[in-house]
Amino acid sequence: MARTEKVRQLANFIWSVADLLRGDYKQADYGKVILPFTVLRRLDCVLEPTKESVIDFYNTKVKVMTESGKLKNPDPLLNQKAGVPFHNISQYTFQKLKEDSDSVAANLKNFINGFSVSGREIIEYFNFNDHISRLDEANLLFLIVKEFAEIDLHPDVVSNMEMGYIFEELIRKFSELSNETAGEHFTPREVIRLMVNLLFQDDREVLTKQGIVKTIYDPACGTGGMLSVAEEYIKDLNPDAKPVVFGQELNPESYAICKSDMLIKGQDVSNIKFGNSFTTDGLAHETFDYMLSNPPFGVE
Repeated sequence: MARTEKVRQLANFIWSVADLLRGDYKQADYGKVILPFTVLRRLDCVLEPTKESVIDFYNTKVKVMTESGKLKNPDPLLNQKAGVPFHNISQYTFQKLKEDSDSVAANLKNFINGFSVSGREIIEYFNFNDHISRLDEANLLFLIVKEFAEIDLHPDVVSNMEMGYIFEELIRKFSELSNETAGEHFTPREVIRLMVNLLFQDDREVLTKQGIVKTIYDPACGTGGMLSVAEEYIKDLNPDAKPVVFGQELNPESYAICKSDMLIKGQDVSNIKFGNSFTTDGLAHETFDYMLSNPPFGVE
C-alpha cells in the first residue's frame, strides 16, 4: 500500500512544528521533543471519546474504593470504562492544556501522570520531563502544545497502519538531521510486505483454521513495523485468527513508539521488551511460531 497524501501531509505538518525549536535545540535533538509529543497526542485522541466518563467514574466510585482498600488495582475497571487497555484520570487533554499558557508545564506533567502504568511507562522511555522544563524555560512549550492540539490523530481519522507510516517518516527525517542511519530504526514497508508474504506463503491453509493462534517474534523490532504487517496479514487472511506478537528493541524512542502502537491495538505490551536481544534476551523462555527481523547489521 502506497503512502497516502493524507499521511504525507500529516507527517509534514508534524515535522514543521520542529521549526519552533530552531536556535534552542540542535537539529539532531528535534526528535526528542517531536516524537513524544506525537505519541502523547495519539494517546490523547484515542481516549478523548470516553475521557469525561472515565474521570467521573473514577471520582465517584473508583477513588473511594481504592482509598478504602476495597479495590487494590483500579486499572482493569478504568480500562474497561475507557474501552481500550489504558486510561487517563487527569482532567487535562491537549485541548485543555492550551487554555492555560501560564501553567502549561505543570499541567502537562499532571496529564502524563494521569495515565495508567502502561501509558506512563511509554513516555518514561523518552526522558520527557527534562524536555518539558527546558521547553517551558524557552517559552516554547505552550506553542508546541497548541500546535499539536490542532492535529487529529484518532484511529478513526489516522489508522494504525497510517500512524506507523507517519512515525517512520518522522524518524527518517530526524535520522538524516543527526547523521544516523534511518534503517537502524525501521525497514521500508514494501520490504516488510515481501518478507511477510515469503514467511507465510506455505502456511496459508493452516492460518485459515478457525480460532488459530500464532505467535510472531522480532528480536530487533524498532517501531514495530514488521510485527504490525505480519499481524495485519494474518487478520486479513483469517479475521477469526489471533496473532500474538513479541519483540525486543534497544533504542528507547523506537521501543516507546512500538509499545504505544501495540497498546492502542490491544496487544499485550508486556510482550515487547527493552534491551539488546543479542546480549540480553528478554524473552529467553518463550518459543514462537514465526520470527522475522532486520537487525542493524554493522552498527556497534
